[in-house]
Order: sequence, then C-alpha cells, then structure tokens
Amino acid sequence: MKVGILNGPNLNLLGKREPEIYGHQGFESYLEKLQVDFPGHEIIYRQSNVEGELVNAIHDLAEECQGIIFNPAAFTHTSIALADAAKSIDCPIIEVHLSNVYQRESFRHKSYLSPAVRGVITGLGLKGYELALRALLG
Repeated sequence: MKVGILNGPNLNLLGKREPEIYGHQGFESYLEKLQVDFPGHEIIYRQSNVEGELVNAIHDLAEECQGIIFNPAAFTHTSIALADAAKSIDCPIIEVHLSNVYQRESFRHKSYLSPAVRGVITGLGLKGYELALRALLG
C-alpha cells in the first residue's frame, strides 16, 4: 500500500519549535522509523507552510496513494480550502495532531477538516502517525 503523509505549517521545525509541546524529535528521523517499521508499504512525505500547496498536495496524493495522513497544523482552524479539498477526493484521510488541541487555546478546538476525514488522532505526539498508518492499513 502507498500512503501519503502531509504536514502543514511549522511542522518542518519539529524538534526545535516548542519542544515542551511538540517533542524533541524531528519529523524526518521519525519518518525513517516508520519506513523501517512498515517495510512492505511505501510512504510518501510532503510538508508545506503554504495553504495552496497543501491543497495541491491533497489532490496529488489522492491520485497516487491509497490513504493520506494529514496534520494541517494551524490551518486546521482556519482553512475551508483544505476541508473542501478533502471533501473533493475519494482517498481516505486521517487527521493527526501532535498535541491535544482540546487542552490548548479555545480557537484550536474547531477543526474545519474533521468533518471531511475518516478519523482524527490528537494528543499522542508522533505516535499518532503510526496509529493513523495502522488504521489505514486496516
């Protein structure tokens, strides 16, 4: 199975940015672990800080993958465009958040994407990506 992982804004700074919230590990090293742990599956990784690029990535990954794991980061709470992109494809998406957004500021409690995805994993750190991958592999 081919699965896409798509990360939104500032997630390129994992391991450096607010490690008390997001942890100390960079995503690229975690991705290497996922690839070792799931050797029979291809994982395609993309990250962007630009909303339109993320919309395009959803479209592109839906064409080449059987599932998408998406952490839209701050765009979760602002982007109708990303929600519309998710609704426009047949490929299942699992939304992932590293922190428990419900323990944070109230503006983070609203996700425009959640109604358009198969499931949501929040608050389990990087482990959420593994759980999302397991769910897609079913």
